[in-house]
Amino acid sequence: MSNISVFQRIRNPPQPPTLILACSKVFLCIMPIAQIAVGASYLNECPKQPYIPIYLIVVGVFGLLLALLACLPCAQQPKDTPTTPLSQLCTVWNSLSSAFLFCWFITGNVWIYSIYEPNYNKTATDVDPYCDKTLYLFAFWTTTLVYIFLGLFLLGSCCVLFCFYLCGRADPDDNI
Repeated sequence: MSNISVFQRIRNPPQPPTLILACSKVFLCIMPIAQIAVGASYLNECPKQPYIPIYLIVVGVFGLLLALLACLPCAQQPKDTPTTPLSQLCTVWNSLSSAFLFCWFITGNVWIYSIYEPNYNKTATDVDPYCDKTLYLFAFWTTTLVYIFLGLFLLGSCCVLFCFYLCGRADPDDNI
């Protein structure tokens, strides 16, 4: 297989089957739904940092909206057709929501990691504010998972780039 065909396949990747696409969309919707459910269930259960449940609800709603928007036809416009106002609107919404989610994620990091590790005991005699253990640990680990996946993505990208570098090098006996 020549380098040209490899690079051509990278530019125009084959589309996965519809069943795989549908399963991946469902999987991507599970986490936002769980974030909304946990945030709503424990809305007033963290006096130590009352914004943590709100953070979970908002990040879940916007994550779910972005996942559902990706299913709409306006988000999957072929490259050779002219852009329509609807597709431009989808692009603007996607960009603005992604920028908001990035800023909201940073804010949530401050709220979650600044109280690590909170008092989990809800007692009337304790003066130290508490935070429900399920709520806090769910918010902590969903946020930490983002960093774990980002690290794995960066590591995988570096490996792919290194492989491209090795495959792209010309042998000394080639007449290039």
